[in-house]
Amino acid sequence: MKDNQASETTDFIGDNHVSTSAKTPLRKDAFEMTDDQKISAIKGDVAKIMETLGLDLTDDSLKGTPNRVAKMFVKEIFGGLNPDKKPKASTFDNNYKYGEMLVEKNITLYSTCEHHLLPIVGRAHVAYISNGTVVGLSKMNRIVDYYSKRPQVQERLTMQIVQELQNALGTDDVACVIDAKHLCVNSRGIRDIESSTVTSEFGGQFKNPTIKREFLDYIKLETKF
Repeated sequence: MKDNQASETTDFIGDNHVSTSAKTPLRKDAFEMTDDQKISAIKGDVAKIMETLGLDLTDDSLKGTPNRVAKMFVKEIFGGLNPDKKPKASTFDNNYKYGEMLVEKNITLYSTCEHHLLPIVGRAHVAYISNGTVVGLSKMNRIVDYYSKRPQVQERLTMQIVQELQNALGTDDVACVIDAKHLCVNSRGIRDIESSTVTSEFGGQFKNPTIKREFLDYIKLETKF
């Protein structure tokens, strides 16, 4: 009975996309294997899954798939698990004394739902108010990309982006809003192709309703070239 209850709880968490931690759940031995060792192990696991599904891995179209998937997992879509790939958020003195909020909006976001390993695709909007230091604009995009490239829950991803920038800038005045589609909702289960998920995290001054509204109004501005 206890095993059934545990299984039901696990299924509930996964099917309802519930986050259990603000940190990505990693084992202590997560990085004892090299990338090449991980690729080799995952390659065999993917081949076993495909064989179980009844696929013919001697077919020219399929025989390279296990290796391609393994490399994609380790080097690409889950590359953000590796702390060695974490972008260095170099900061600079705010010599020009810019004192208003800086907003980087419409950052393209590709992530993976940790409950079904299906894509999350959307946009992130990030802002901060300098307390004496600034960060390069591209670093904001790289931080979003780094934390996106791991099995994720959108709430956690939003918080991790804010916390990373807060640590880099030495200020609580950071905010992030993410609007994304989850293919585990759009292509399976309820199969609602129109819905998207919006999450937000507001720190410091961004908890002030006036500042928050200013940030949200910036997000709605149409970008013209």
